[in-house]
Amino acid sequence: MSSAQSLIDSGRDDIVAGRPASVAHLFLERVAATPAGEAYRYPAPVDEQAADSAPGAEQWRSLTWAQTAARVKAVAAGLMSLGIQPEDRVALASSTRLEWVVADLGNMCAGAATTTVYPSTNADETAFILSNSGSRALFAENAGQLAKVVEQAGKLPELRTVILFDVPATAPESGGFNVLGLAELEQLGAEYLEQHPDAVEKAVAALDKEQLATLIYTSGTTGRPKGVRLVHDCWAYEGRAQEASGLLAADDVQYMWLPLSHVFGKTLISGQIATGHVMALDGRVDRIIHNLPVIRPTVMASAPRIFEKVYNGIAGKARAEGGAKYKIFLWAAKVARDHARTAQANRIATGRDSVPFALGLQHALADKLVYSKIRAAFGGRMRGAVSGSAALAPEIGYFFIGAGVPILEGYGLSETSAGSTVNRAEDVRIGTVGRPLPGTEVRIAEDGEILLRGPGIMRGYHDLPEKTAEVLEADGWFHTEDIGELSPDGFLRITDRKKDMFKTSGGKYVAPSEVEGKFKAVCPFVSNVLVIGNGRNYCTALIGLDEPVIMPWAAEHGLAGKSYAEVVADPQVHKLIEGFVQRLNADLQRWQTIKKFHLLPRDLDVEHGELTPSLKIKRPVVEKTYADAVAGMYAGANEA
Repeated sequence: MSSAQSLIDSGRDDIVAGRPASVAHLFLERVAATPAGEAYRYPAPVDEQAADSAPGAEQWRSLTWAQTAARVKAVAAGLMSLGIQPEDRVALASSTRLEWVVADLGNMCAGAATTTVYPSTNADETAFILSNSGSRALFAENAGQLAKVVEQAGKLPELRTVILFDVPATAPESGGFNVLGLAELEQLGAEYLEQHPDAVEKAVAALDKEQLATLIYTSGTTGRPKGVRLVHDCWAYEGRAQEASGLLAADDVQYMWLPLSHVFGKTLISGQIATGHVMALDGRVDRIIHNLPVIRPTVMASAPRIFEKVYNGIAGKARAEGGAKYKIFLWAAKVARDHARTAQANRIATGRDSVPFALGLQHALADKLVYSKIRAAFGGRMRGAVSGSAALAPEIGYFFIGAGVPILEGYGLSETSAGSTVNRAEDVRIGTVGRPLPGTEVRIAEDGEILLRGPGIMRGYHDLPEKTAEVLEADGWFHTEDIGELSPDGFLRITDRKKDMFKTSGGKYVAPSEVEGKFKAVCPFVSNVLVIGNGRNYCTALIGLDEPVIMPWAAEHGLAGKSYAEVVADPQVHKLIEGFVQRLNADLQRWQTIKKFHLLPRDLDVEHGELTPSLKIKRPVVEKTYADAVAGMYAGANEA
């Protein structure tokens, strides 16, 4: 094992070292410091009595920190009135919305531990998570989430209470649970606080930094998910580290659409509380493009797939406009990448983001013609878009930073409270996941595996000591199962997942995510791609196309009126994608090249269990679902 590289930002570790015991402490400190400051924005229906309101119309409303605290304390006291004790698990099954944050903070201020559940999780797995965690209460978004636990009530002997965010007009089937609305819980809390006015402050003061704060269950790409035990100190550290690194600042407006049940979204709540900036919450993915110009965020976090879709959408629109406009876009895209690459190379070599005069002139012209419109689509104020949960194709990163929308790729896992490394806006290095947050250490093992150590590391898997021992060493080093490299100045580059790398029958190792990322960079029509080749004598790929991009192209080529499945089965489309595969292969080693590919009749999605809620591909599931297609690509091949 190579020597440890302690990469704590000089002069910034004091704020991390002096952190309080919990985010609950941070929250009360924040409320005391800026009670009148805006904390959260959220969409709400327009008053139907308003003269100019349209059916279904919405408006953004906000809460100050003091108003948020009133609700959080009421929720915390309400839980206490129901008999919830310190470290009792209280689950949360909801999409991203204001109530998610209020419930989670209420849990922590009561001393309880939040068990996160994706709202898309099916009834069986929901029951497993609730049972395995021993959750005594559940915050459920609506009657649909309640129905899941009612269906599985016999498997949940410890679950007593379900609190609904959205209460239906007709009382739903309770399944024997104590069912009440969030407003009822807050009323119970208000009554409890009349008798015990300092109950919440006492509960927070009693919190120990090593007390369980959250159980986040891993995505479960294979088998049952594991509960990751994150203590209060993990989140307090993340809050202070994000503040100290400059990732988040007090004057930011952050747009949060990521699922808060996922560690990536949840860790940013800690940073927001530490800095006190505004967070706008709306988990509806189909509203992103509409919300951005309204919210005008300075910071947004996302999975790479969203940036890929934005790029493909921009390219597709330019292509549809045809002629000169498409040529201008292609030229501007190349200039953006060249400008970003050159500036980055010079910054590494000289410390200055300099570019040749001619390239600078081209970039200024492209900015007026193309880039300014892209920035406007993001709201016009984006200083950094944080990307995580999966690898970002470097070509996409170069394009956006060249267009003035810096994508700050970061790295972390559920087991590390998400935030471990990240690029800073003032020093972005595309192709890397940045440098460690203050207080986190990185080490590269002899086999190339990335090891991490720091306050954000989990304390183990819930009730799985053997699994914990496999990844967590006695001295605190966590085995990520990712392969990577460290630059001399501390930038981390991920090359692949250790368990995803495979060897061909010819003995050559292939990192599939590297090939997949390169294909996304050259093909504007791709949505998801899965490279296959373990034990085979050549590589193949399963490819899902981006429907909003391929369908307009299809209409222009005589396929108007056909379904998506019919379009991808058409020889013209196969020939189109084959051209991009050939471009990909020209940039690969011989053993990495894609010899055959299969276009999927529909794109991969969460609903069919092929993607995790954070949009990672579940490789075993996809390979099993399309086993016949894979077999067909190797039919007649010599597999010796």
